[in-house]
Amino acid sequence: METILNIYLIIEDQYVKALRAVKYTLDGDDESKITYLKNNAVAGFETSEEFPAPKDKDGEFMKYSKFSKLERRGMHFFLYSELFEAYGTPDNPLICVTPVVNGELKTTK
Repeated sequence: METILNIYLIIEDQYVKALRAVKYTLDGDDESKITYLKNNAVAGFETSEEFPAPKDKDGEFMKYSKFSKLERRGMHFFLYSELFEAYGTPDNPLICVTPVVNGELKTTK
């Protein structure tokens, strides 16, 4: 069994204003877990918990472009540390990140 997370980036006017997340505990290979997360992205959002968004060095919300750049550089632990701690996830949990732009979920299948 592994703890996996659907994480939602709440983006308003190009800024990441909050995070939301829901956790699942599943068996199986990574591909089946990713499929599960994607298939449950919309339903999971309804039951997700809200967490504060990380802020930049000046204490301001980050533009999504900057946030995304940090993600690509492998800074997941920094960006999501509070929710990883809240859910007791391992150091490198399997996650699916879904942007919610101005109230609209941007899911992929």
